Amino acid sequence: MKKIMKNSSKVSWVKILPLAGVVMSLTACGSMRHYQAEMQGSLQATKQGNLDEAVANLEKNNTGSDKDLLYFLEKGQLLRLKGDLAESVNTWLKADEKVRQWEDESKLTVGKALEAAGSVVVNDKVRRYDGQDYEKVMLSTLLTMNHMLSGNVSGARTEIKKTYERESLIASLHEKEYDKVEEEAKSHNVETTFKNLRGYPVETLDDPEVLSLKNGYQSAFSHYLAGFVFESLHEPSLASAGYRKAIELRPNQPLLEQGLKGLQGRLARKVKDTDVLLVVESGFMPARSSKTIPLPFIWKNKPVITQIAFPVIQPSHDFRPSNIQIGNKSVELSPISNLDAMARRALRDEMPGIIVRSSIRAAAKGAMQQEMGEKMGALGSLAGIIATAATEQADERIWTTLPSSISIARINLKPGVHQATISTPQGPRTVQLSVSGQYAIIPLRLLDQSVIVPTARTTEQLAAADAVKSAN
Repeated sequence: MKKIMKNSSKVSWVKILPLAGVVMSLTACGSMRHYQAEMQGSLQATKQGNLDEAVANLEKNNTGSDKDLLYFLEKGQLLRLKGDLAESVNTWLKADEKVRQWEDESKLTVGKALEAAGSVVVNDKVRRYDGQDYEKVMLSTLLTMNHMLSGNVSGARTEIKKTYERESLIASLHEKEYDKVEEEAKSHNVETTFKNLRGYPVETLDDPEVLSLKNGYQSAFSHYLAGFVFESLHEPSLASAGYRKAIELRPNQPLLEQGLKGLQGRLARKVKDTDVLLVVESGFMPARSSKTIPLPFIWKNKPVITQIAFPVIQPSHDFRPSNIQIGNKSVELSPISNLDAMARRALRDEMPGIIVRSSIRAAAKGAMQQEMGEKMGALGSLAGIIATAATEQADERIWTTLPSSISIARINLKPGVHQATISTPQGPRTVQLSVSGQYAIIPLRLLDQSVIVPTARTTEQLAAADAVKSAN
């Protein structure tokens, strides 16, 4: 087996002995959060369409006053699915404040992938969760949709601009972090290739759909949506830029290419029909899990192996419909963004930094075990092994209520109410689509047994819906 860490001489062993106490105190104070387990209740309730129960479960697991980014991301999504777009926007703007804090800090700090000493000596779960890069971009994208559905054009413009700026910052940070990780890897003699991790499911990150992505944060849907919004505002140059970027990110999609080619013709049209963008969101983000891998290193000229946990994302294989029936017409759905693959691409790109931190941690924890064994005998060795095992977990935090895939369709419909039928994992379901204006965006969220159309509702409508639920 190829060694990941060839030389442990760079670690300051004098500072390692207090590690056991640090480890135990972090475990006791709740730093070892099991996020996937926490979200199971909310996730299952969401899949069944029980959104009030999903929100209640989320609140139950987040009772502290200092709510983290994930709380606001998850709650904003659940409120959106309930149709409470105003409160969804307010909640997501709180999430956006936390992302902006990360942005401000990142502009001043190079090498975010390696900062936070606690993650080096304990695990990555002790770090503040700043969100995956694709989550930051999707936050702005979903806010754009919420604003458009609520008639807030200026808010949508702001979010589109924020999307572009966010992508640019992330690209710049990735370039700097890559250099920093390579520098750290060389200084510790660490090989950063995840393919050398014996037992790691390499195929999850070498999936052709993962490798086909330009990166793990730019979404073709985000840019097509921007193009559609600017087209609806009769700003062809900005619309063209959005459509072009979508084509670049998702080539060989006729619908995306038609968005650009047919732009001038659509803007000049005199028909009274509504140009409708259907956005079909399917599945849920695959869970991050923790897989323990043996990492070898050298301690006092002797080979030592320490068990270190790495994050794994298995493909979701969620149901994705291929078409939607509107009246007597079958409309093909074009897959535009695979967030499942984006999550795995993000992890693939993050792995060199994870491996560097993990390799340093492996040497530190292994040295702690060896040192405690030498100083305290078998009892010391046992205490060191227990301390390592108790804390060695990969970071499994992820925005779970995001869809795993997004497909779109574009169709001209007469203003009014239309019946639409679409397949779900449990069979076809029919919903009503209310269409008005020259342009309209209609999102549909597929759950296990139902379809939600998360459009804006008035306070009175929401109160009436709650009253009906209470009566039942």
